Amino acid sequence: MSVWRVHSERTVYGNRWLTVNLADVELPDGRRLDHYVLRQRPVAAAAIVDESDRVLMLWRHRFIPDSWGWELPAGVVDVGETPVETAARETEEETGWRPRDLRPLLRMHPAGGLSDCVHYVFWTRHAEHVGAAVDAHESERVAWVPLAEVPTLLERGELRESNAVAATLRLHLMMLAGR
Repeated sequence: MSVWRVHSERTVYGNRWLTVNLADVELPDGRRLDHYVLRQRPVAAAAIVDESDRVLMLWRHRFIPDSWGWELPAGVVDVGETPVETAARETEEETGWRPRDLRPLLRMHPAGGLSDCVHYVFWTRHAEHVGAAVDAHESERVAWVPLAEVPTLLERGELRESNAVAATLRLHLMMLAGR
């Protein structure tokens, strides 16, 4: 099995959100090179699906790629918090809906060649509306988006965030399979 071997790694920048490290790595063919590595805290997201097979999503602008798109409520896992607790907290703060009985849907590394960040996505069919979103500033609007529209949203470029793309595609396939 061919693996990259890390000889050393040092931090070149860090803050509470991420650490940028420089690693001295050896490729399977013996060549060595410097490789930047982002060390990041995990992210947790939640997909709430209603009885009409619609998923609760946020329409928001991301300034870095300067694009608008649909996303799942999500956030960085706080110290002392589990990913499922983060997913529930972020959903309520960003949407005003409190999920119950969250179950694992997927776990992914959205940029495995650059970052160690893990995204945990949970899902449920059980949630109650508990009031206005506390963090309403995080999105332009909150809406129930039909899972059947996921392929069209992808084609139009309205679904780009990696955890939302992976989760909604998986949920769409589950819906088609009758699960």
